Amino acid sequence: MTGSITDVPGIKVGHAQDEMAATGCTVVLCEDGAVGGVDQGGGAPGTRETDPLRPMHLVQQVHAIVLSGGSAFGLDAATGVVRWLEARGVGFDVGVARVPIVPAAILFDLGLGSATVRPTAEMGFQACEAATEETPAEGSVGVGTGASVGKILGMEHAVKSGVGTASVRLNDELVVGALVAVNAMGDVVDPASGAPLAGPRAEAGSGESFVNTLDIMRQMARREDMGFGGGVNTVIGVVATNARLDKEGANKVAQMAQDGVARAVRPAHTMVDGDTLFALATGAVSADVNLIGAFAAEVVAQAIVRAVRRARSLAGLPGIADLEV
Repeated sequence: MTGSITDVPGIKVGHAQDEMAATGCTVVLCEDGAVGGVDQGGGAPGTRETDPLRPMHLVQQVHAIVLSGGSAFGLDAATGVVRWLEARGVGFDVGVARVPIVPAAILFDLGLGSATVRPTAEMGFQACEAATEETPAEGSVGVGTGASVGKILGMEHAVKSGVGTASVRLNDELVVGALVAVNAMGDVVDPASGAPLAGPRAEAGSGESFVNTLDIMRQMARREDMGFGGGVNTVIGVVATNARLDKEGANKVAQMAQDGVARAVRPAHTMVDGDTLFALATGAVSADVNLIGAFAAEVVAQAIVRAVRRARSLAGLPGIADLEV
């Protein structure tokens, strides 16, 4: 066990990024196919191909999930993943071709680095080329390259975030893992104690202390529009397991996994967060959906904490490891 989503057999992860532009994408490959589900909890989502994951739809398996920066422009990265899979004969058989099923979700990172450079189909293809079963890099890489948190006072008060991963083995065979990109408007807290780990800095350019986002919101209570200086934000991620689930079960796991976002992000699921989690079940081991969902929330919370702790300073924003708080 490496403590990552790639502890789930059959799951690969690849990153591609442009550090100068502070954006990138991450692909989670399941080339042999996996039953997929999705839960969308925020008010500002950007997604692709999520309808096929719902019950009562024809397609039963997906072949990759793409997590991308670049706001809606970044959905182009999924086209490169589709092209890469098609070249390898992977996809839903429609007789005349195999069509890869590649759902995707994006986060808004246009306020950091360059707003005119976004993940492209070529970057998605590069992420597939880089994909491996080894432990994926965390922090300011891939989809996490331009991620940040603590933006209620504006980007000048924010801190760097990124992408994190975690896993748990529930018995000799059963594994649940998660990979999450954290770009929340609010704070990241320790799920066990509630202690703040990352949030808006009290003074721009200062690392002396974080301000509690909920306290700031309380001070703004008389306003009809609080503004949210950081713009559109979003936590997006993938939960994977080698459990055997149907589409109803996979969607339930994605829904339960959102509890991990609520445990580690304050506030979660706002109108400016497009919080979206996917679930993948590769189907090797019989397991109870309640067990998988409960621990999906646990590994999501752990992955969120790792995303901020592993993020390095980039594009003028400090990582928390570089701050004395």
